[in-house]
Amino acid sequence: MTLPLPSKAEVAFVDSGPGFMRSVAFSSRGFSKLEFRLQHHLRAWRRVFLFRSTYNDDGQLHSQTLPLLPSLLTLHSFCLNPLVMLTSSLLAVIVLAVSSTSAFRIPADHGAAHRRHFAAVEAERRTSNVVSLRPRTPLVDSDGIFDLDRARAETVKTINKHRQNLINLENNLGVALSELRMGAVVKPLAVLPRDVEARLAKRAFDKRQAEALTDEEDDVEWAGYISIGTPAQTFLIDFDTGSADLWVPSIACVDDDCEKKSKYNQSASLTSESKTGLFSIGYGDGSTVSGKIYTDTVSVAGVEASNQYFSAVTNLSSAFQTDPTDGVLGLGFVAISTLREEPFFNTAATNNTLPEDQFSFYLASNDSELYLGGANPARYTGDIEFHDVDASTGFWQVKNASIKVGEKTVLSGFETIIDSGTTLAYGPPDAVKQLYGNISGAEMYDPGNGYYSFPCDPAPNVSFSWGGGADWALSAANFVLGKTSGNSSRCIGALAGQDLGLGDGVWLLGDVFMRNQYSVFDFSRKTVGFAELAPVS
Repeated sequence: MTLPLPSKAEVAFVDSGPGFMRSVAFSSRGFSKLEFRLQHHLRAWRRVFLFRSTYNDDGQLHSQTLPLLPSLLTLHSFCLNPLVMLTSSLLAVIVLAVSSTSAFRIPADHGAAHRRHFAAVEAERRTSNVVSLRPRTPLVDSDGIFDLDRARAETVKTINKHRQNLINLENNLGVALSELRMGAVVKPLAVLPRDVEARLAKRAFDKRQAEALTDEEDDVEWAGYISIGTPAQTFLIDFDTGSADLWVPSIACVDDDCEKKSKYNQSASLTSESKTGLFSIGYGDGSTVSGKIYTDTVSVAGVEASNQYFSAVTNLSSAFQTDPTDGVLGLGFVAISTLREEPFFNTAATNNTLPEDQFSFYLASNDSELYLGGANPARYTGDIEFHDVDASTGFWQVKNASIKVGEKTVLSGFETIIDSGTTLAYGPPDAVKQLYGNISGAEMYDPGNGYYSFPCDPAPNVSFSWGGGADWALSAANFVLGKTSGNSSRCIGALAGQDLGLGDGVWLLGDVFMRNQYSVFDFSRKTVGFAELAPVS
């Protein structure tokens, strides 16, 4: 399993003098590039690794350089060019000398957050197919009061994400949205009101000031570690079934928004290749996420995708400045890809590195995980109820859905998109109004964003089903976002009325739904499945 070498790790010799360090590093890098290019002609080996890395408990990286020797000897044997033979011999001697005296270390500026996660990352390196996920920040403050400003920002982000998806869908299929699905339309770019943006910016500034003193962590999205490149560069990633591209910050990004991010260094990877074109996505604050396009080896919990397309962005939206994740890995279908290339999971399947073309989410307060290559039987109980999806939409979109309040079916015959990259759940405004009309005491709370309030006690019992299957309920803990104020007996619902432009009768179900059951996504069969969560031991 080849997970993470901590990101931002500029490898340096510890025991060697500065001059020797520079000369050896330069020679090794230059020769390795030559060796890597020659492999395409020799076909004697598939991939050449310059170093095999191991770590001690303090996060110090020790490099065993001996794995390079077989490659040098192979190169020596297969190449008749005298210059190459001489160079390979000399480098083999250098490698032997350095391997006995040198160690590599992670620079001191690697970042406190990543050092704190070192033990967790190392454990993940030894756990095949499982990505440990950190939980998403709830949309409430420390007193359990609904955070309307953050919820509005989440809604703007969701609207613009799916706006871009619809643009991509239209461009990639070469068909007008109106012909693809009834009522689908590219909405105007959503913009966060200036007063809300200003308040959030101030809070972010205050939080950064506090972090400079306390260096405390906060909960983030459902995020886990991946590695890119050879040797590996590590990134904390948001795994998103509602998009289809992989992007991380580039080392060329010097804006404040990239300051605390791990950054991809193309020149440090032997397997990196630059591609033509530019990746760009617009956001509601008027900024974009944009950058160059590359291919490289991407590894997630031991599942490897060679020549995977992704972007290393040089411009990062301010919306991501306070987000501790470095980037996004899309798990949707290629039809909604901005890059117009196969997403990571599809590439991994093509490389035959997966036992099954499935991945599964277990989202909980603790021990959340993304399981690659199937379903983890320790995380669910009973049978998995599968439903077909329409992959032509680019989404994990399931038809023939129904919703109940208590035992009463309120709506039926609509479609749902299962989106791990969205916190809340959204439905067409009129349909959501009808839903809350069946909840005693419910009333509109924020007309601009479609949030409703209702009496906190008792919390409503809301459930979804598909095709006459089982009822999959939203627990009170997940359906209730928080109180409207400190002394209030009214709460905000996690299901909002919002026209996302996805089409008539299309709902979007995010974390508030997925946290209630085990979710399985099957690319080969084009199905989504749900199962009851295993009891917490």
